[in-house]
Amino acid sequence: MRTASLRKLTVGAVAAGLVLTGCGTTAEGGSASGSGEDGPVSGLRVLVPNSPGSGYDTTARVVAKTMEDVELASGIEVFNLEGAGGTVGLQRLVNEDGNADLLMQMGLGVVGASYTNESEATLEDTTPIARLIEESEAIVVPADSPYQTLDQLIEAWKADPGAVPVGGASNPGGPDHLTPMLLADAVGLDPTTVNYVSYDGGGELLAAILGNQIAFGATGIGEVAEQAAAGDVRILAVTSEEPVEGVDAPTLTDEGVDLVFTNWRGIVAAPGISEEETQRHVDLVTEMHDSEEWQQALETNGWTDAFLTGDEFSEFLGEESQRVQTILGELGLA
Repeated sequence: MRTASLRKLTVGAVAAGLVLTGCGTTAEGGSASGSGEDGPVSGLRVLVPNSPGSGYDTTARVVAKTMEDVELASGIEVFNLEGAGGTVGLQRLVNEDGNADLLMQMGLGVVGASYTNESEATLEDTTPIARLIEESEAIVVPADSPYQTLDQLIEAWKADPGAVPVGGASNPGGPDHLTPMLLADAVGLDPTTVNYVSYDGGGELLAAILGNQIAFGATGIGEVAEQAAAGDVRILAVTSEEPVEGVDAPTLTDEGVDLVFTNWRGIVAAPGISEEETQRHVDLVTEMHDSEEWQQALETNGWTDAFLTGDEFSEFLGEESQRVQTILGELGLA
């Protein structure tokens, strides 16, 4: 057995077709750094560093809608900038030094991608605002898959790993990549033999699952729960410690696999903004988090509240970066 970090982890991961559209028209005048006491914040833009339909995309749009519904902000523009596991978007954010009107939705996937892609821009260059949610990953197959149970899938996977490709919407080091690697390790399969196929966002991954291009997928539960309820895909297991409410699937531990794993998502701002501007963002997100509308959004999307702000979130990001590097090394993938 490998170290405990490979067993129980909380690490740091649907609005398809919404590229470069927001939850409202970008307001003229005003500033996202303006005080909420003067009325709703205006002029705020949220960068999603991967494709429409992804977990980041869904989260960002729910955040924007909630802020607008509770009249904390108006005219928030949510836009997508894909590439390199989120590091293209990360570079764009870092290049916007001093821009207090730009935030980026991010999570474990960006942590991993910035490490594995050797990105020039890193999360250390950004201004941490808040961790928002945790989410279980799902082990999912097409509805017509020959694998009716997790045991059947694992048996075939261990017999010929190359013939059982697994897809995820993460670059190496992201949640959808770490999930099958940790699962392989937990069931006695060498992670270096796993045939992992990376897709740029949940929309592309879902198409690959539905098109039988891969044997199974590893992805955030929120990205496939609707399709599972409709009978288009089948969730064989979830990676959380407890079953996910509203999802008819056992946990990995229920199936005898000693692994618990959750993804997380949060928000960072551009570098070079003032302490006052940083605090205004933190206050804005905190007010949203405390609203009944956000609590309902958590329930609707199957998200777990994991709220953390400011210096505590900054410390968490540093720990996550080190943890991802350690895990990849222990799995022989780095």
